[in-house]
Amino acid sequence: MKFIAKIAAVFLLMGLVSCKTESLTTSVASPNSAIKVDVDINEKGKPLYQVTFNNKTVIAPSFLGFDFKNVEALNDNFKIVKTITNTFNETWQMPWGEQLDVVNHYNELKVELEETSEEKRKLNVVFRVYDDGIGFRYEFPEQPGLKEVFITEENTEFNLTEDYKTFWIPGDWDIYEHLYSTTKLSEIDTENYKVNSALAQTSIPNKAVNTPVTMVGKDGLHLSFHEAALVDYSGMTLGVDTEKLSLKSILVGSDNQDYKVKQTVPFNTPWRTIQITDNAPDLIESNLIVNLNEPNKLGDVSWFTPMKYTGVWWEMHLGKSSWDYGMEQVDGQWKDTGKAHGRHGATTENVKRFIDFSAKNNIKGVLVEGWNTGWERWIGFEDREGVFDFVTPYPDYNLDEVTRYAKEKGVEIIMHHETSAATQTYEKQQDTAYALMQKYRMHAVKSGYVGKIIPKGEYHHGQYMVNQYNNAAIKAAKYQVAVNAHEPIKATGLRRTYPNIISREGLRGQEFNAWSPDGGNPPEHLPIVAFTRMLAGPIDFTPGIFDIKFDKYKKDNQVNTTLAQQLALYVVIYSPVQMAADLVEHYEANPKPLQFIKDVGVDWEKTKVLNGEIGDYVTIARKERNTENWFVGSITDENAREITIDFDFLDDKATYTATIYKDAKDAHWNDNPTALAIETQTITKDSKLTLRLAEGGGVAISLQKQ
Repeated sequence: MKFIAKIAAVFLLMGLVSCKTESLTTSVASPNSAIKVDVDINEKGKPLYQVTFNNKTVIAPSFLGFDFKNVEALNDNFKIVKTITNTFNETWQMPWGEQLDVVNHYNELKVELEETSEEKRKLNVVFRVYDDGIGFRYEFPEQPGLKEVFITEENTEFNLTEDYKTFWIPGDWDIYEHLYSTTKLSEIDTENYKVNSALAQTSIPNKAVNTPVTMVGKDGLHLSFHEAALVDYSGMTLGVDTEKLSLKSILVGSDNQDYKVKQTVPFNTPWRTIQITDNAPDLIESNLIVNLNEPNKLGDVSWFTPMKYTGVWWEMHLGKSSWDYGMEQVDGQWKDTGKAHGRHGATTENVKRFIDFSAKNNIKGVLVEGWNTGWERWIGFEDREGVFDFVTPYPDYNLDEVTRYAKEKGVEIIMHHETSAATQTYEKQQDTAYALMQKYRMHAVKSGYVGKIIPKGEYHHGQYMVNQYNNAAIKAAKYQVAVNAHEPIKATGLRRTYPNIISREGLRGQEFNAWSPDGGNPPEHLPIVAFTRMLAGPIDFTPGIFDIKFDKYKKDNQVNTTLAQQLALYVVIYSPVQMAADLVEHYEANPKPLQFIKDVGVDWEKTKVLNGEIGDYVTIARKERNTENWFVGSITDENAREITIDFDFLDDKATYTATIYKDAKDAHWNDNPTALAIETQTITKDSKLTLRLAEGGGVAISLQKQ
C-alpha cells in the first residue's frame, strides 16, 4: 500500500501531549468541534462517558467495565490517575476500495484508571473522536498480579436520549441472515421475531440486536453502532432495554466454557463505534470503521485484482444442477461407485462455458462451487469432520484442463472452500489447499461455514470462530490468496490491516430469492442494507439476475426487484468482487442490459452518495480507478419515486456520454419486472436529470468521458 501523507503539527511528531496535573483533561472534541466526549468517575468510582453532537446529548452518561470469572468485577472503585491527549491527521491510500485517498483525522483522549482498593488493578479507556463519530476501546496495560483474564461480560453502555426509529436484526450468535425490522427503539422485540424456517443454525439467546444497528432521530440525527478491529475477542451484540432506551454490550459466548473471552495481559479490546451524522448519505461516506484499524501489515497486494466474476452458483440454487456428484464414502474414502446422478454442476464442460462467456464480456473471474469431493455429506450430519477434501476434484472436473483453459482465455478461476463449519478439518488442510491455489495461480477463494460449528458448543460469532476466520485470512496471504468469507464473522474494517480480506456475506443475500419459503427479500431490504450492513464493509451480494421470475425452475419464487435495480446494485452495493450471478443463457438473450455489466467498474477512486433515506432509497456515484468513467446507481423500496440527479461531481469542462438503464413506464417489481428502457445522452457537470424509479426499481448510468 502506498502511504502518501502524514500530516500532523510539529509538536505532535515529538510524542503525545500529556495532561497529568491536578487539572486532568477529561473531555475531547472532534476536529470540527461538533462531537464532544466527556469522561468522569461517579461517587462510587464507576467510570462513565457521555457524547454530545452540536451541543445536544446523544449518549447520556453511560457506564463502562467488565465482569470476570473467579475474580472481582472491574466496574467501580476507580480513580483517574492520568489523561493523555493527542491529535492525529493522515491521508492513506486504499489498495482497492470505495475510494483511493482516505483522511484519518481525529482527536484522542486516553484515560488511565486505577482501583482505589488494595488490588490497584489498572484499566485504560481510549476515545478517538472524528467528525463522523467516535470509537473507544479498553486497554489492559501490563501490571503486577494480572496476567490473564477470563471475561464473562463486558459492561459497555449506550444510554440513548430519544426513542429512535431503529433498523435492526436480532442478536443471533450464529448468523446475520435475517430480514431487518423497522421499529421504535422501545418496540424492539427479538423474542417474537419470526425466524426463516430454513435457518436451522439460528441461535438468539438474548433480547439483543446485532451490529451495525442504525437509528434515525426526529430532528434527522443518524446513529449507527458497531465495532472495529475485532481480533482475538468475541463479537459484540447489544442488549436492548426498551424502557430505559438503553443498549448494553452482550458478548457472544460458548457452551464449552463459563467465560466469553480469554486474554493475556496486556491486550486491547476491539473499538466500540458510533457513527454520528445529521443525514443518511454521510453514514455511507464515513470511513470511521476502517480508520480505527491498524495500517496494512501485508505490504504489496497487487497480486489481487478487483474483478467481476461468473460461476456455477445460481443454477444450483435454482435446481438446474447440484453441488454433489453422487459419490459414496467407502472406508472413509470417497469412491465413484457408478451412481453419479448426472446433475453435477462443476463439470469441466460447464465451467468452460462460463470461462468463454466471461472472456467475451470483460469479466475476469469464474467461481467454481462443488468441484471437490464431500458434498454428498456436507450438511445435516453430526460427523462432518473429515468429509471435505480441499484438493481432490470430482471425476468430471479436470482441474489441470480448466485452469489451463482459463489462463488461455485471460480468466482467473476463483476457488471455493465450503467447510460445513467443520473447523478442524479445514484448519488441518489450509496449507495444502492454499498451496494448490498458488500452484494454479488462483488468487481468490470463497469460503463457507454453513451449519452448526464443530466443535459442538461454539458459535460463529464467538472468540473461537473470530480467530478461525482471521487466522485463515492471515495464512492465506502467505500464499497470495484473498478471502471472500460466507457465513462469516461481521466485517470490522480489518481489510485495512489485511487487505486480502476482500469481501464477505454476513447478510440475507440474493439466494434467499431462489428458495426462501417466506417469499425472498422484500423491496425494502437493500435500501436498508446500504445504511446498516454495508457500513461494516464490502458485501458479496451476487447481483445481476436478469430472469427475475425464473418460472422454468421455481414458480413459487422470484427476485423482488426490477431488472434496472439489479443493474444499479453493481454501484450501490460495494464489493471489489462482483458476481454476474445469472445463467449464461439469460445474459446472452439480453445483450443490451448486459452491456452495463460489461462496462461497470469494481474498483473506485471516489464515491459520492447523492441522496438517500434509510429503507426508502439511495443514489450513489462512483468514479472508476485508472479511467475517467463514472457510474451511478439508484434503488428504491416498494414505493415508486422521482429522483433528481445533480451531476456537479463530474470534472469541469468535460463532456460525458451517459447510457441510462432505467425502469420502463410500466415497470413494477412484481407485475412487470423486466421492463427496461435504455437511452443515451450527453451530460456535463451542469446537467441535472429527473428520473422515475418504479416500485422496487432503480436506475443505472454509465458515464464515459468523451
